[in-house]
Amino acid sequence: MPPWLPKAFMLAAAIVLLFAGGLWLLDKLQGLLLLLLTSLFLAFAIEPAVNWLAARGWRRGWATGAMFLFITVVAAVFFGVLGSLVVDQATTLVNGFPEYADRLIFWINDTFDTRLSQERLFSKLPTLTQELSKHVSGLAGNVWGIGATALAVIFQGLGMLLFTFYLSAQGPQFRRAVCSLLPPHRQRQVLWAWEIAIQKTGGYIYSRALLALCSGIAHYFALAILDVPYVITLALWVGVVSQFIPTVGTYLAGGIPLLVALGKNPTTALWLLLFILAYQQLENYLLQPRITAHTLDMHPAVAFGMVLAGTAIIGPVGALLALPLGASLQAFLSAYIRRYDVEEHPLTTVGPPPVSGEEEDEEENEGEGEGEGEKGG
Repeated sequence: MPPWLPKAFMLAAAIVLLFAGGLWLLDKLQGLLLLLLTSLFLAFAIEPAVNWLAARGWRRGWATGAMFLFITVVAAVFFGVLGSLVVDQATTLVNGFPEYADRLIFWINDTFDTRLSQERLFSKLPTLTQELSKHVSGLAGNVWGIGATALAVIFQGLGMLLFTFYLSAQGPQFRRAVCSLLPPHRQRQVLWAWEIAIQKTGGYIYSRALLALCSGIAHYFALAILDVPYVITLALWVGVVSQFIPTVGTYLAGGIPLLVALGKNPTTALWLLLFILAYQQLENYLLQPRITAHTLDMHPAVAFGMVLAGTAIIGPVGALLALPLGASLQAFLSAYIRRYDVEEHPLTTVGPPPVSGEEEDEEENEGEGEGEGEKGG
């Protein structure tokens, strides 16, 4: 046996064990790594504002705390106003349920030529009540599991806020610690990539805010035309929730306006549902790709694919992080990818294809023939 063969076997076994241990560790720390990645994204999002305050004499810790306080106040006011709206509308719906049921039954009978009756509808309620009671009993029996899940969510949220605060408040110290491990030319590359990530994240937030503004304005006019109450509040709800809550934000945003419209008239709710679906298609295929392409400098098809890939890999959080991460990676790699001049060819021509010399002569002959015909006439 050659003397190097046992060493090679031992080295291969060690590599396999390290790889398996790395996979096991990655699986166990997946939640923590995702938490750190989300915190880094949030720190990138607020860093421009923190830098602006720090340039005017604020300490970074106080500037970061001020941004946290501002976001908390805005969120509290937003959800406080909408919370009172939801309670008020739910109370109105419960108190006026018999009248709404009569309207709904009359509309269904008149539209679809059916013969539903209020007595027949209410006769089904005991069965529904029993089913709901079973589900409530099951939830009550699993109260410890629900409580543990709620505590885990609260703990993760506090951890995310803590990591975000330190990544923003001590951003220069963190970057200096990272750069101290690298040679000077690598330090410049890392800092450049860091700056790109902050710019692209800011562009992502800007694009979502612009889409929220477009959505709010469009839904404001739709709600005003349909004479739905609480127009401004509902339009603000739809604009913000549909853009800043990934995956399920669209459904949450449209649910409350539909509930309010249903309390007014089922026909109004139906028209509002059709408008929400139509606007969603317009936004998905026209507004969002174009705005994202301008703010993130990313092709619309690539942006759409990045969102799908992020959702498939890590779920709703991936949909939120996919675009800024993809835009940062694209901008970083573009500096290291060599590009060449493209040969002129009909398949690479942008716009109408060039007209050949023979086609130009034919067009001139046709124009001269038409001119002589007009003169002869």
